[in-house]
Amino acid sequence: MFLRNLKISNFKNIENSEFDFLQINCFVGNNGVGKTNVLDAIYYLSFCKSFFNHNDFHSIRYGSDFFALHGDYLIKGVEEKISCVLKEGGKKQIKHSGKLYTRHSEHIGRIPVVMIAPNDHILITGGSDVRRKFVDQIISQQDSLYLQNLIRYNKAIEQRNKLLKSFQIYHSVDEVNLLIWEEQIAVYGKFIQEKRKNFFEKFLEPMNNFYQFISQNKEEVSLEYQTFEGDLLSLLKENREKDKIVGYTTVGVHKDDLLFSLKEMPIKTHASQGQQKTFLLALKLAQFDFLLKNMAVKPILLLDDIFDKFDFERVSRILALLEESRFGQVFITDTHLERVEKIIGEALKEKTKIFKL
Repeated sequence: MFLRNLKISNFKNIENSEFDFLQINCFVGNNGVGKTNVLDAIYYLSFCKSFFNHNDFHSIRYGSDFFALHGDYLIKGVEEKISCVLKEGGKKQIKHSGKLYTRHSEHIGRIPVVMIAPNDHILITGGSDVRRKFVDQIISQQDSLYLQNLIRYNKAIEQRNKLLKSFQIYHSVDEVNLLIWEEQIAVYGKFIQEKRKNFFEKFLEPMNNFYQFISQNKEEVSLEYQTFEGDLLSLLKENREKDKIVGYTTVGVHKDDLLFSLKEMPIKTHASQGQQKTFLLALKLAQFDFLLKNMAVKPILLLDDIFDKFDFERVSRILALLEESRFGQVFITDTHLERVEKIIGEALKEKTKIFKL
């Protein structure tokens, strides 16, 4: 997996820019010059959306009526062109080698990417929906059937919730229609739950190994997959009256969560900031490792401003990982040129290109 060239037009604060890349690519400059936006453009070409913005139109540069992203990739020895164009008031268009996707979900997994950014702390401090999204994104990149079942499940939940909300207005509900959606939720939910269980069986060991490596074997971490137990269709029927009162579906895989622990205590309340940062980094590196093993291609690794968040000891451990052959193309942002040059050193110098923004 290798991104050779990237063209950006009117994306966030970038008017027009073009980049040719090497294996390790560093963007250096003051805050606000667009370093993170370049990484987000690369992320956008993989996931058809921004890592940071929920509203696509917020990514259009102020004063412009469109943005355009064009990437030239080398994937398993084959040249491929990916483009994304969004016009104000129009529909987002994603093209692969000139062919327009009918559904954006068809593109997910073609270009695996892992982003490590300062706001990753929300995985610890945020709600369960953030952690589910993290897991779903990893599995979906290497399993298109999982993504399709997830889309169908969410659609079925949406339809059941509409019926439940109508009960609050009309005090009656179409029980036959409700059962139809519940049966679909049960089928898709069971599939999703089994896939998630299988994922965590493979994910925990590499995550712990990365944490041990970065922290130099100081602590042991774990994660627990929290989900419902029993037959989902039966649970939906049992909770039907309660759900009518609250107006939404209270049981299912859309309520799953992850419990992050350090020495068997919740990381959110019992870990220091340094321990939390190390845990998040290990989590993302384990994501990379999982995709590498299951997709037979090296994902693109995006490191946004992480060297400003870690002490020199942890940075050195990260660099030791980057020197390993398991990693492919890497993109780094930082505010200090001297620090970047020191971080890269002689061992990686010939593989590195520095862009001063």
